[in-house]
Amino acid sequence: MKDFWIACGHHLLDRNASGGLVVTDEFLKAYFARPELMPPDEACAVERRLHRDMLANPRRPVEADEIAAMADADARENWQFVLSLRDLLLRHPTLEAAYLALVRSGTNSLPPLFVNHLVHVIMRNALDGCEDPFVLRAAELFFRQQRILPHEQALLLGDEEIVGGRSPTPVLSLMSMLLGAVTDAQLDVLSEESADAYWLRSDQFDMALDLTGGGAGPAALAQVITRWISHLLGIEVVVEPLTALHNAKLAWYVGLDAEATRLGDRLWRGETLDERDEGRVLALFRLSFADPGVVADDVKGEPVYLILAMMADQKVRMKPQNLLTGLPIKHLEVAT
Repeated sequence: MKDFWIACGHHLLDRNASGGLVVTDEFLKAYFARPELMPPDEACAVERRLHRDMLANPRRPVEADEIAAMADADARENWQFVLSLRDLLLRHPTLEAAYLALVRSGTNSLPPLFVNHLVHVIMRNALDGCEDPFVLRAAELFFRQQRILPHEQALLLGDEEIVGGRSPTPVLSLMSMLLGAVTDAQLDVLSEESADAYWLRSDQFDMALDLTGGGAGPAALAQVITRWISHLLGIEVVVEPLTALHNAKLAWYVGLDAEATRLGDRLWRGETLDERDEGRVLALFRLSFADPGVVADDVKGEPVYLILAMMADQKVRMKPQNLLTGLPIKHLEVAT
């Protein structure tokens, strides 16, 4: 079996009998070894002592007054965040259960970096054994912000951290070769010809995804959505990519990002989208449940539509938690 996303640290975790990820001391120590928590030369004795203690025993209880005694305000904030994450993970039997509790609480105060990493490693578990690079690249949308790449004939997404800020119009490597363009950010488009390269580059996030309607990209994203819901909610669904809604009745929809939710609200109210807003819709899906018995009575027999959109800045900030909290189901199964 081919490995991927090694940098997420999935190899530091254990699995329980149900396949959920169980936190280990090694996984926690990796957080305490992050550069943000490494005491600088001028760090106070309290900060240095706590750092040594946590590397030796990452489950040691830490009182609020110990953090308050640190001299540096930035250090206090960093330690508060990482200990909040640690305590969340230790309160639950699996990382999946911890993430579900977090997104259902409605009071998430963790930095996006931590939340995205949780999604990253949980998605790695959900896709364990997957050998389709298109599915794996599509799954990056769940935990990596994307940007639309300029192209006249295709809808291409590149990783925002890779292309953002390096060039106002990032050019794909194939286009660069053909046109002789020079740019700081060059990506290969994931294709049948380049797919094998993904395995060596999966931690680099430097391959672009073609999300053009009717192609492999939307189909791959539909598979990821299916696996995500099954892994975390224990519910089997069928997700079908669409190219347009064509007067469909939106009895229920889930926006996969904030902009999609805004546009979906307008469609649900019966409003018509103007050309600008229509252009922000990147992908549409129809979701149906394998077991109709799990569906709320007021929407039984009606399909659920999923919408993915881009912001005005041409960035895509997917919110995978919406798939866990926004479906019209009677009982939410807790991942264990």
